[in-house]
Amino acid sequence: QAQSRYIHVHPHLCGCGRAALRCVASHRLPVRGDGRPRRCAAMAFASGLAMGAAAASGVAIGASCIRGPRCEGVRLALLHSLGGVPCEPPNNASNAFSSDGRGTTAALASSSAGKRGSKVKVEDIGIEELPTMVGWQGFSMEEARLHANDRQAQAMARSPQEVLAELQRGNARFWMNCATRPEKSAFERRALISKQFPSVAILGCSDSRVPTEIIFDQGLGDIFVIRVAGNCLDMATLASLQYAVYHLKVKVLVVLGHEMCGAVKAAMLPQDQLEQEPAQLEQVLKNIKLGLEQDRLQFVKDSRAHDREAVTTNVKEQVERLKRDKGIMTKVREDALIVVGAFYEISSGIVDFFFD
Repeated sequence: QAQSRYIHVHPHLCGCGRAALRCVASHRLPVRGDGRPRRCAAMAFASGLAMGAAAASGVAIGASCIRGPRCEGVRLALLHSLGGVPCEPPNNASNAFSSDGRGTTAALASSSAGKRGSKVKVEDIGIEELPTMVGWQGFSMEEARLHANDRQAQAMARSPQEVLAELQRGNARFWMNCATRPEKSAFERRALISKQFPSVAILGCSDSRVPTEIIFDQGLGDIFVIRVAGNCLDMATLASLQYAVYHLKVKVLVVLGHEMCGAVKAAMLPQDQLEQEPAQLEQVLKNIKLGLEQDRLQFVKDSRAHDREAVTTNVKEQVERLKRDKGIMTKVREDALIVVGAFYEISSGIVDFFFD
């Protein structure tokens, strides 16, 4: 709705076109007396169609075609909806269009030298600044590849200790309710097309209450995740971890158990009950049961303490099995890899790491 008048959206309009018109409406751009949007709204409509076609065909996406002084509001609205901000805002632009609501647009404008309409080369600006500036200039697959290469170089330069510390900080943000919820921009998502370079591999449980990226406050491309019931090793999970270590060059490998794990609890049932389960499930539960040391666990009487001890015992058993892999242990001895166990407490959100 723009100034209490509706802008009608054609039912066959593509998503980008709809987003453009929604931006026009939400920022209350002027409409004509007969209720039709002025040329700036029409420009947003056309730009939405153009960008949708560009995205579909894989060519560079940007809003540099919207350059007229009458359409500055539309240009800013479109860039804001795409997650980007222009290199230089117009004189009458409001900070409401900035990416963080506190004048980031103006700050970027002051930091990026050059006159209005001047070309900005990728190599002339900082890599951190690039994703927020691409809304004005657009970006190509070559620029996305350069961005991916730079990110990969940064990831490879970190030590395993630094990677683990960042993982711990991410969990602290999560349980303190100040998670950043990192969501990649369109530019960064495109950069991930060509390669992935996670620094961490996590063998976790399939439990719906333990979404790995969320509890560590990580985003797309940050963690290589394998999730199976009971976070136990078998041929497939071990092969996945080997791929992460040997090919993706991860720096930290985590086996993550969690509070009230149903698979671990089921594995402690009597043998005759396990044999009543489907064959594949029976095999998995018996595999977990082998390492639970139930003769020792029977002396733990408190139910919550018993649950935690059973889960951590299972985690430590999986870590011990990983230590039988000569290639993984070679990387550990070379200080190129850290292998740790961890316990996620659902009730608090805290992940406790334990080391051998």
